[in-house]
Amino acid sequence: MLSILRFFYRVYNFIFHGRCYQWLIKNTSFFRPLYETKYNESPIAFGQWFRYKILGKNSGPYWPIHPTSTFRGSWKNVYVGIDAAPGVSPGCYIQAIGKIFIGDYAQIAPNVGILSANHFMLDIRKHVMNEVKIGKYCRIGMGSIIHPGVVLGEFTTVAAGSIVTNSFPQGYCVVSGNPAAIVEDYSEKMNLKEKFLHYKNEFEYNGFIPSIQFEAFRKEYLSL
Repeated sequence: MLSILRFFYRVYNFIFHGRCYQWLIKNTSFFRPLYETKYNESPIAFGQWFRYKILGKNSGPYWPIHPTSTFRGSWKNVYVGIDAAPGVSPGCYIQAIGKIFIGDYAQIAPNVGILSANHFMLDIRKHVMNEVKIGKYCRIGMGSIIHPGVVLGEFTTVAAGSIVTNSFPQGYCVVSGNPAAIVEDYSEKMNLKEKFLHYKNEFEYNGFIPSIQFEAFRKEYLSL
């Protein structure tokens, strides 16, 4: 009798104390993205991943978004790089009326706004679109706003609370203020520029999609 009780206790632990869940996540291809991205800067959220897998590719954004963030426009206008997810942090506002390109490993902090269109002055019901490009390994600080038409080269750091109205395509710099201006420029300092690390994750995903499948997904579904 005691051995039977022990058996059921072990089954209970396996199922309800996370062991079964962890085994499924790690060893089942259907669940594996949750395991492989759990330590990424933009980990895949179960709820949105489940929605994407069950409701299908046309059910909404193909990357994780925090419940407190707002997405407006068309997700088909957004290119999401590897381990980069606009709105995965709390309180963000992503407006993709125009096109938005987010480079690989770009990090976007909470309460960031990214705008790809402005209201037309003569008729505010209409928009003037102008695409946004954020390069690889950029960091967009908390509370910053990226205006339509802005281009940020790779390794651009936007300080918290900055209003970015101009482009910094050379990258390798820190910008700050309203309007944002360069406060540190490494783009022409080769001895420092070469020290910036182009790291890669062991498992690479563009949103919920394995990177090796993303180009095919882009051609079929995205408008860019």
